[in-house]
Amino acid sequence: MIVETLAPKALEDGAALPGPLLTELTALYASNRAFQQLSGDFPDPDAIRPEQVAAALADELAEPSAEVLLARSEGRLVAVAVTLGHHPDPADPDPWLGLLMVHADEQRAGFGRRLARHVEDGFRAGGRTGLKLAVLEGNARALAFWTSLGYEETGRRPDRAHGRPCVVLRKPLVRAVS
Repeated sequence: MIVETLAPKALEDGAALPGPLLTELTALYASNRAFQQLSGDFPDPDAIRPEQVAAALADELAEPSAEVLLARSEGRLVAVAVTLGHHPDPADPDPWLGLLMVHADEQRAGFGRRLARHVEDGFRAGGRTGLKLAVLEGNARALAFWTSLGYEETGRRPDRAHGRPCVVLRKPLVRAVS
C-alpha cells in the first residue's frame, strides 16, 4: 500500500481536483452508503456527486494543520484519511484523525489498519504523544475497529461540525524502546 498526501495547495483559490482523482474519491465515498446514511454528510447517500466530495475535502483542508492522505493498492484508491495536526480547541494538545474511510469493496483486507498505523507513525515521529478521534454513536463497526487498534474511550460529546453525538477515543503514541 502506498500513501500519498493531497496537498492543501491542490484546492486553494478554487482549484479543482484532477478529474480522475475526484472520480475515484467520489466512488470511495459513495461505496460507504451505511456510513453516509449515519453521518448525514451528504444530502442523498445514494447520489453522492463529485462536486460534493470536492467541497467536503476543501472544507477539511481549510483547517491549517489538516492533511488528506490517499492510500493506493496496485494503483487503485482503497482508502482516505483526514488528519488534524492541531485541534481547533487550543486546550487539546493531541492531533486528531477526522476521517478514515476504506472503499467498501476493500474492507476487511487490512487497508484501514495499515493507514491508521501510517497516521500514528507519522505523528509519533513528530513527537506527538497521543492521537484522538471521534466515532459517531451508533457506528458499532467503527467503534469495534478502533478499540481493536488500542483506542480507548475518553468521553462523549457532540461533533464540532453538526452537533452529532460522538464517542471520543484516544490512543497513546509511545515510542518503542530500543
